[in-house]
Amino acid sequence: MKPLKFIGSSLADLSAFPFLARKAAGFELWQVQEGLMPSDFKPLLEVGAGAYEIRVHVAGEWRVIFVARFSAAVYVLHAFQKKTRKTGKPDIELARRRYKQIESGS
Repeated sequence: MKPLKFIGSSLADLSAFPFLARKAAGFELWQVQEGLMPSDFKPLLEVGAGAYEIRVHVAGEWRVIFVARFSAAVYVLHAFQKKTRKTGKPDIELARRRYKQIESGS
């Protein structure tokens, strides 16, 4: 099982999700740690190779952006509440910057 590593404020952001959304996101991340794919996700090529967005539909719309292609860990890049139909540019940019951080450190 790969460890989870949270980049930037992603752990605090995920911790701020409502209980049921946090629980659902935690289960999905556990699946990823086990080498499986989440039940509801989409690739985010604009963030970087191997980046995905987990979609949680509990008590609102919640998203967790992660990358698992590195051997050291599953990196959680960003966690946020989604308020519009399309993932916002600031959320994509933040995840992209954090992706570059782990790329340079791997």
